[in-house]
Amino acid sequence: MTIVLVDTSAWIGLLRNVNRPVVQTLKRLLDSDILVALTPLIFQEILQGAGSAAHFATLQRYFADLPMFASPNPLATHVAAANLYCRCRWAGVTPRSANDCLIAAMAIEHDLALLHDDRDFEQIAWIEPQLRLFSAEQA
Repeated sequence: MTIVLVDTSAWIGLLRNVNRPVVQTLKRLLDSDILVALTPLIFQEILQGAGSAAHFATLQRYFADLPMFASPNPLATHVAAANLYCRCRWAGVTPRSANDCLIAAMAIEHDLALLHDDRDFEQIAWIEPQLRLFSAEQA
């Protein structure tokens, strides 16, 4: 079974009903046999966007049912994310968010393709080819 890790940037586009290719891809994934998954960090970022307590509860109910990938060794995952951030910076590409490096490290750790709408991941994948990015053609 195919599982795709979906970054916060794609979920935000879906929740805001933005007409972007990544949102169309996510909609196709949600209507397919491909599983979409989260990490605890992505779940946290989604919840942080709630506009009210009721909205927070609705988001929590909806997203809590999706497959959740956590690290069996959080320290090693955070070290890998920090190393990835440094390697990007050393190559002249500084990610705008260290969280993106943590999400990338989780995708690599679990061998999951990542669907996103955030240019940082394109740059991270250029530095670390083990990061597999999910494209619309794969849906």
